[in-house]
Amino acid sequence: MEHIDMLVDWSRAQFALTALYHWLFVPLTLGLTFIVAIMETIYVKTGDEWWKKTTKFWMTVLAINFAIGLATGIIMEFEFGTNWSNYSWIVGDIFGAPLAIEGLMAFFMESTFFAVMFFGWDKVSKKMHLLSTWLVAIGSNLSALWILVANGWMQHPMGMRFNPDTARNEMQNFWDVLFNPNAVNKFLHTVSSSYVLASLFVVGVSAWYLLKRREVKFAKRSIIVAASFGLLSSLYMLTTGDQSAYQVAHTQPMKLAAMEGLYKGEDRAGIIAFGILDPDKKPGDGKDPFIVKLEIPGALSFLGYHDLQAFVPGVDDLLYGNDKHHIAAIQQKIDEGKKAVATLKAYKEAKKSGDKERAKAALERFRAHEKYLGYGYLEKPEDAVPNIALTFYSFHTMVGLGTWFLILLILTLYYTMINEIEKKRWILYAALWSIPLAYVAHEMGWIVAEVGRQPWAIQDLLPVGMAASNLASTSVMITFWLFAILFTGLLIAEVKIMTTQIKNGPEEH
Repeated sequence: MEHIDMLVDWSRAQFALTALYHWLFVPLTLGLTFIVAIMETIYVKTGDEWWKKTTKFWMTVLAINFAIGLATGIIMEFEFGTNWSNYSWIVGDIFGAPLAIEGLMAFFMESTFFAVMFFGWDKVSKKMHLLSTWLVAIGSNLSALWILVANGWMQHPMGMRFNPDTARNEMQNFWDVLFNPNAVNKFLHTVSSSYVLASLFVVGVSAWYLLKRREVKFAKRSIIVAASFGLLSSLYMLTTGDQSAYQVAHTQPMKLAAMEGLYKGEDRAGIIAFGILDPDKKPGDGKDPFIVKLEIPGALSFLGYHDLQAFVPGVDDLLYGNDKHHIAAIQQKIDEGKKAVATLKAYKEAKKSGDKERAKAALERFRAHEKYLGYGYLEKPEDAVPNIALTFYSFHTMVGLGTWFLILLILTLYYTMINEIEKKRWILYAALWSIPLAYVAHEMGWIVAEVGRQPWAIQDLLPVGMAASNLASTSVMITFWLFAILFTGLLIAEVKIMTTQIKNGPEEH
């Protein structure tokens, strides 16, 4: 048992390492492709060669990020087969479909037209080149769509049926998987936040030029394009964030409770604007979960249920049950799940022995308890509670930084439009230092999404402990450190190449 726990922990750590590094590259690509496409559109419309020079500079930065980001993405997909083979077997019929479409359609589309975009300036017409640039942007975001459809299904599985003969979840309705509300909102929120990050990157780099009193015209025009794009994306991101919270409240209530450190459910529940959790707080102990907090009354009820008076269940309600609000205790689900596990085993044994009547009866009993099959692999109710402190602080860091980015983009766009941005050096410094903060906000968002749904690999269906491959934990440990060295090297290479490119400036791109 100790070996299994160590294996699962190291497998989780390795996948988390790969995902966090991978996401350092992806959002810049998703947003910068559209910013470059907008700049090239201005060039084609105006015929101004200066815009061509600007487009080429940001396109070179995009190419650096695109090339280095490929390595981590490929490794992450391979890890599903190496470290999570049980997961791949149980849900591969569903999970594999969007990933296959991503590879066959979106990835090849963006890769093909990327070559035309980057190398075809003097080889194809202006309009053909512009079309290629837009197709790269669309292809990159289509890649994100299919990957996030797969992830959204993990958060809220639907459109499938469990086959007890093969122990696999098999797709019943592709459109239910594609238009899963959780997946749709996850995609829209992720790409809109990526557009904000890319906008902040362009604004921050342009701010550096203004602080150095270099490339003034280039910097100001880049700020206008990027800040306008980023501001619109920020406003849309607020809408997608609201819808994402609504989906979480209805499909992952334990995650919502962890996001707000809510232990005891409340009517007219508030959002914590600022709070410090008591590290000694445990579920069901009756202690106040906060050392200090500043709360906005009713806001969580409205966010989760679009009703200021709605009841929001807390960790204790979800863990131990709440009869008034018809919430079953986790222990009840575990008991039902263990019956499902036992009857599934009985069905397989009866079928193997050729006893059709006993197999039919066992299958009927299994179907009666099937809904809670995943809970049958939990040892105790507390296993269903995620890391509340990590989820809470990650969520509030993300929200706080997102609010700051909206304010910053408004300020930079306004002062650039009235031609006073060079006088506001504090804004320029703030823009420059907001580049790393944008990456922090993105990583915090993924921590909320993934840590907040623990212990589930597939929400309510498959615990992480049952998803891992049967490997030697030492081999996972070794590859963890090898990947850590590799990914850190790639990151250092990207930062060095990019900073060199930026220091050279658009004249030397």
